[in-house]
Amino acid sequence: MTSELIVDVAQDKVSIALLEDKRLAEFQQEGRLAHYAVGNIYLARVRKIMPGLNACFVNVGSERDAFLHYLDLGFHWPWMEKYYSHTVARQQYRTLQQVPRCEDTCGKEGHIQEVLKAQQQMLVQIVKEPISTKGPRLTCELSFAGRFLVLMPFDDKVHVSSKITSRAERARLKQIVQGLKPKNVGIIIRTVAEGSKAADLEQEIQVLYQRWETTMQRAIQAATSEKPTLVYEETSRAVGLLRDLFNPTFESVYVNDAAVFREIEDYVALIAPERKGIVHHYTGQLPIFDNFNVTRQIAGSFGRIVSYQHGAYMYIESTEAMHVVDINSGNRSKQNDGQEQNALDVNLASADELARQLRLRDMGGIIIVDFIDMAEPEHRQALYERMCENMSKDRAKHTILPLSKFGLMQITRQRVRPALDIVTAETCPSCGGKGEIQPSLLFTDKLKDKIDYLILSLDTIAYGGLIPSRKTDAKFGEIKDNIDTIEIIKKLFFSAQAYLTCRLRECFQKWGPVLKSATKRRASSFAR
Repeated sequence: MTSELIVDVAQDKVSIALLEDKRLAEFQQEGRLAHYAVGNIYLARVRKIMPGLNACFVNVGSERDAFLHYLDLGFHWPWMEKYYSHTVARQQYRTLQQVPRCEDTCGKEGHIQEVLKAQQQMLVQIVKEPISTKGPRLTCELSFAGRFLVLMPFDDKVHVSSKITSRAERARLKQIVQGLKPKNVGIIIRTVAEGSKAADLEQEIQVLYQRWETTMQRAIQAATSEKPTLVYEETSRAVGLLRDLFNPTFESVYVNDAAVFREIEDYVALIAPERKGIVHHYTGQLPIFDNFNVTRQIAGSFGRIVSYQHGAYMYIESTEAMHVVDINSGNRSKQNDGQEQNALDVNLASADELARQLRLRDMGGIIIVDFIDMAEPEHRQALYERMCENMSKDRAKHTILPLSKFGLMQITRQRVRPALDIVTAETCPSCGGKGEIQPSLLFTDKLKDKIDYLILSLDTIAYGGLIPSRKTDAKFGEIKDNIDTIEIIKKLFFSAQAYLTCRLRECFQKWGPVLKSATKRRASSFAR
């Protein structure tokens, strides 16, 4: 499998498309002036304590106050509060090693009113962007993500990704990082760190720790401000996507903006100097998405109805609480393979497309999928295993349950930003988007009126002097007689009118009874 990243930079937004074997796998859009992105750290103040929710609302400058639950304060909140009082409150920077470690911890059964108060200043990090009517979701467990590692101040442990299965490799990485990390700093070793050299890990630890120090220095400078202050900003979404997905399968990265091109090129040069040449500045005449066939794939992949294989299709409906997907066999039901085999084939194909749709639209929360009913237990198990296999490529945390007695599959998927909804439908030129058109019986009358209008307009042009007459033909050269031309056009219009009227009458006579009987059968089937 080969991967390509296409970055389209417009005046108001940045669109990023990830292609896997030339097929659209992920698509993200970000406003050029977007705020409150996941990973940003703010020096903010508590707006209101809510004991009934065991949470508080924090002013980070967004339209709606951000939400912070007691459990999101973190296990090491007492130590973090102590460090804050020794540094930000006193406007004096001190390292984590210079402040004595606090042995108190924040238990799970505590109450938020016991540890926080209104107008208290604190460092918070966004873990979920504003969605619908809700503000951002916050945490006090700060983290700084790199390509191989995630640095967590106030922790002191080393954790290894569960996707690294080799015991020897896990032990090797843990031993290396344990000897390199600063004291009172926790580290998470990411999956891509498997096989990494100690020098690469050491360099990344230094970069991430420098980010933490810079963040604290900015917080100290903003300590006297009454307004919330952004003290650490996450990398752009294009760089963040590369950081999470970059691997040897990446074939090329195309960018149509010089500034973003240099940003991505510098990042690739930092993490993989030998692959710097895969970043290209696109300067073609066609729009970059049109050139790489992304626009057409977006139009075919988004929308309420998605067709995917042999005429089968799925309906996708979204609400604020959940997403509902209905699988339909479509023309595939005409095959002669038998009902059970046909249902299995459609369901397996839909599992492939559904996993792609979840990544593509970034659908999060609860997803309910209504597959076609299957009687054989082994077929139901095969569908569940296929879905789990497809979702294993998804970076978002998710849980999949086997098919229920009603043939429904329940999926939960991590939601950190609103689901991507791109409108691909166009307004109908006939009804103007109202969903209603003129009665078909009046079509010939309307056509006649339009033809009469055109003929009257031509007469006006001809006899009103707008077209040169015989007397003035000499001024414009030798041309055909205008009056004769008008008469010919009128005859053509009248012939077309008569022909269309005749053909429409024949269609009504031939197909009218058939349509009436079909309508009656459909109505009776709904009644049953």
